[in-house]
Amino acid sequence: MDTSKWFLLLACCCVFVILNINGVEASHKVYPEFQSLDSLRAVEVKQVHRTGFHFQPPSNWINGPMYFGGLYHLFYQYNPKGAVWGNIVWAHSISKDLINWQALEPAIYPSKPFDINGCWSGSATLLPGNKPVILYTGVDVERHQVQNYAVPANLSDPYLHEWIKPDNNPLVVPDITMNSSQFRDPTTAWWSNGHWKMLVGGKRKHRGMAHLYRSKDFVYWVKAQHPLHSAPKTGMWECPDFYPVSLKSKVGLDTSKVGGGVKHVLKVSLDDTRYDYYTVGQYFPNQDRYVPDKELVDGWAGLRYDYGNFYASKTFFDPAKNRRILWGWANESDRREKDMKKGWAGVQAIPRTVWLSPDGKQLLQWPIEELETLREQKVQMKNQNLKGGDHVEVEGIAAAQADVEVVFSFKNLDKAEPFDPKWANLDAQAICGLKGSTVGGGIGPFGLLTLASQNLEEYTPVFFRVFRTQDNNKHKVLLCSDARSSSLQDQLSSSLEDQLYKPSFAGFVDVELSEKKLSLRSLIDHSVVESFGAGGKTCITSRVYPILAVDNKAHLYVFNNGTEAVTIESLNAWTMNAPKFMNQ
Repeated sequence: MDTSKWFLLLACCCVFVILNINGVEASHKVYPEFQSLDSLRAVEVKQVHRTGFHFQPPSNWINGPMYFGGLYHLFYQYNPKGAVWGNIVWAHSISKDLINWQALEPAIYPSKPFDINGCWSGSATLLPGNKPVILYTGVDVERHQVQNYAVPANLSDPYLHEWIKPDNNPLVVPDITMNSSQFRDPTTAWWSNGHWKMLVGGKRKHRGMAHLYRSKDFVYWVKAQHPLHSAPKTGMWECPDFYPVSLKSKVGLDTSKVGGGVKHVLKVSLDDTRYDYYTVGQYFPNQDRYVPDKELVDGWAGLRYDYGNFYASKTFFDPAKNRRILWGWANESDRREKDMKKGWAGVQAIPRTVWLSPDGKQLLQWPIEELETLREQKVQMKNQNLKGGDHVEVEGIAAAQADVEVVFSFKNLDKAEPFDPKWANLDAQAICGLKGSTVGGGIGPFGLLTLASQNLEEYTPVFFRVFRTQDNNKHKVLLCSDARSSSLQDQLSSSLEDQLYKPSFAGFVDVELSEKKLSLRSLIDHSVVESFGAGGKTCITSRVYPILAVDNKAHLYVFNNGTEAVTIESLNAWTMNAPKFMNQ
């Protein structure tokens, strides 16, 4: 992807973008006015809104994964001179547990003709003999996007301190039929039928493309006559990711796994929308074709990893625990000027284990188990009834830095409100905008009021609402994470600098309601709320910036604004400690 937008963990390609109040803004523009030495001296890193247990460097702008030598390696785009995009290097951090991180010296920076105008995102592959290779997009002297590689200077060094970019780069260049400014983000390579294979994102007119390349020796690469997959009217495909998932278990699979008992996932980051979309389907290695399952679609109407602030994601296979882990970038929702004043921008979402649902229709996601080592100070609720209009505080935890798991139940579905046929062409976010947390319903809205001020002047509601479709035996479940009430900053300032992007993020949840239960987990971390509905079927990440509900003035409530009473069958909430080491 466009390096102005990514984040890589030695096997991944992640993009970072900056959002303004009108939506997504391209992040590859350089802002020299915010990067002078004088301005840098003036910046003091502000801790308000800075996360407690998410991955962040000590300061400035971030925007990648691999397991090697007993360590997890995370490479990411970092601006050492400011909290905006520019002066990008490939920073490098290592961890034993994906929670505590140690910063090392940058691994890659522009230095040669094939990348002098930019070292953009890419992936990593482990070759036979446990030899890591990084594939990345460089911007050459003619500003063409080309695909390069880098190798460790010392394979006996588990920290991989130093990387070499051989002079036989680039490995792959765009041919005359391709747009050289829309050709980036090589994937982790896989081995099949005597060849290494990789994808590079691109587009032809407005058709998104996953260009396929093959190599016998990982040095000489040949473009296939056809892409692995493409789709019309989807625009540029950034950060493609292609990997197998098991049909039988949660166990992760090596990227080269093919054959029986396996489906494949193709994920692309759409440059037009700045969201990540995926399909599940069948890979035919002899033809090198990928065919999504019939009921799935590519692009805007397709499945998403996350229906909120989450982009340029990448998975990697973790051989230490036989799992596939997903990383994604949670970009800021305030303005560049605010980022510069606070001295930092961008966080990495909590890494998630990802696997195929039992029905094979979608992926499930759940925070990695290591996160639970940060839990302390547990509080519980059981069998508590919530009538319409009730909101009950969850006391005894630090509500600004917490992990909450709750199971709701209701006695019947009779009061589910009808799903208006006029909404048929609206997406979930638009419906959440019409049916927010204060709009009464039948079954719901009910859920959590996170990062709430004491008198509810500010709060970020995460909630369910159950609809009845025209077929009375069917229901639609909506999960919302609505940032519109998250901050008073807009109301208290007329300055454009203080305006926030506060969307009503939402997604539908494909869940069976025969047991009349819905579960929710939310990770709350000062300016991040990551939520997982129905065991990880639908996930939403919101970035919010309260001015009242900060630190020990933040509160957490459980609420119900539906006419059908809801029972909190179980609620477990923990204060979350900060990691002992975060890029120190």
